[in-house]
Amino acid sequence: MRINSFGIFVKSVCIVQKKNGGHQLYAMKYMSKNQCAAREALRNVLREVEILTQLDHPFLVNLWFSFQDEEDLFMISDLLLGGDLRYHVQQKVPFTEESVRLLVCELGLALDYLQSNKILHRDIKPDNILLDEEGHAHLTDFNIATVLDGGKLATSMSGTKPYMAPEIFDCAVDACVGYSFPVDWWSLGICAYEMLSGERPYNIHAATDLNDVRLLFIYKIYYPSSWSKDIVEMMERVRTEPKTLFN
Repeated sequence: MRINSFGIFVKSVCIVQKKNGGHQLYAMKYMSKNQCAAREALRNVLREVEILTQLDHPFLVNLWFSFQDEEDLFMISDLLLGGDLRYHVQQKVPFTEESVRLLVCELGLALDYLQSNKILHRDIKPDNILLDEEGHAHLTDFNIATVLDGGKLATSMSGTKPYMAPEIFDCAVDACVGYSFPVDWWSLGICAYEMLSGERPYNIHAATDLNDVRLLFIYKIYYPSSWSKDIVEMMERVRTEPKTLFN
C-alpha cells in the first residue's frame, strides 16, 4: 500500500476490493475529525461529500463510498495512476497542441456537466487535474465548490490566486455584484496556457497585491508566435466564450 500525504491531517492509500474472483483498485482518503474541526474544515469536507455523491462523470474523480468511525472520515474514489498535471508541468513534460486540445475538451465536458448540475468548482488548477494511465484528465478536489441555483451568484474570494478570474478580484473590492460559472472556464484557460508554455500568462502569485493583480488584467495575454492560430483561438474562447468552445 502506498500512503500519500495531502496535508497535516489528510492521507490517502490505495485499497483493493475483491469481488467475483477479480479485484478493483480505489483510492481511500481519510482525515481526522478532530483536526478537521480544529481547523474549521469540517463544513467543507461534508459539503464536498454531499456534492460528490450527486455526481458521476468520466472526466471527474468520482466518489464511490464514504463512511466514518469514531476518529476519522473516509472517502473512497477512483484511483488515478498518471499523476497530477502539476507534476507533469514541473517535470517539463512536452505537451503538444493536440494533447492540450484533447485535455481541454475533456475538462470542458466535465465543467459543462458540473454547470448542468449548478456546481461551481472554484479551484481549477493543475494540482486538481489528475491523469489516468492513458493520459486522460479527471477533475478532483471539490473542497471549496459551491452550488449556484436559482440565478444565485458567488461573492467570496475563493480559489488559488494565479488561476482566479478577474471578476473574483473585482468582488473582493466591491467592484461587481458576484460571479458565476465562467470563472471555472477562465481557470481552465490558464491551465491550458501553462501546459503548452510551462508558465502562466500572468505573473501572479499568492503574495501578489490585489490591486496589482487587477492591473495585470488590463494587458492582453502574450502568445508565442510558434503557436498555431487554432490553439490561440481555443485558449481565448475557453477563457472568454466557453459556450462556443465545442462548436
